Formats: sequence, C-alpha cells, structure tokens
Amino acid sequence: MDCTIRPALADDAADISTVILRALRETNAKDYTGEIIERVERSFSPDAVRALIAKRTVFVATLGRGVVGTASLDGSVIRTVFVAPDVQGRGIGRLLMAEIGRTARERSIAALTVPSSVTAETFYAKLGFNAVRDSYHGDERTIIMERLLGE
Repeated sequence: MDCTIRPALADDAADISTVILRALRETNAKDYTGEIIERVERSFSPDAVRALIAKRTVFVATLGRGVVGTASLDGSVIRTVFVAPDVQGRGIGRLLMAEIGRTARERSIAALTVPSSVTAETFYAKLGFNAVRDSYHGDERTIIMERLLGE
C-alpha cells in the first residue's frame, strides 16, 4: 500500500468532507443514532472543512490521487480523525496518528488529548491512549483519552 500523509490544502476540503461523511454513515452509525450522525455531519460540509483547514493543522492520507483519510491537531487536541470505510484496517489511521505525534513533538507538546467516539476508542487505546473521562453533548457520548508523548 502506497499511502502518503501530507498537509491538507483548501482544495482538499470536498474530498475530506466526503471521507468524513462516509465514515460517519458507514462506520460510526453502528454506535450512534441517526439523529446524532446527522447532527455531527452538519459540522463537516466542504465549507466547514475549509474553515477547519484554515485554523488547525490538518493532514490527509492519500492513495494515488485520492484522499482516503484525515486527522488534525488543534493545539494539543487531536480532532477529526477519519478513514474511508473501504480502506479501514490497513494502517492508514495509524500513519495519520504518527504524523500528528511527530508534529506535536516538534511543537514540544507533552501530552495529546483526543475526544474519541465510541467507535474509535479501541483504535486509540492500541496507540497508547488512556480513557480519562466520558463527555456528553446531549445524548452523544465521547470518551476523552490522553497519551503522554515520549512513551
């Protein structure tokens, strides 16, 4: 698999949006109600993604010319980690997280936090993140997880 991780460009916004919406509908929908998925989807239109690219450090994973994953760093918080459902389980998420970790170390960030979906909790735990507490946005459960860098 020839996966490349690179900084996201504003021109990637529509492709990133598509990856996120597919992952929400096909993967996260197993753990969340349709109402929650619809609410979360509204935050990831192409215009909303373009705004995130402008204010966060956003990375994309590409296979060939296509965007198949994304992850971002907002201060010391990891956000918006999604991989297209048809390529999940191939290490793309792990590559994105490694790039986030490298970037955080370059910025002398001592610990990373990720508000994990129920769906992704096991993924983050395998990468050394520990659950700290649960957080709720209405009926949407998020697990706040943390990892000290240098471990």
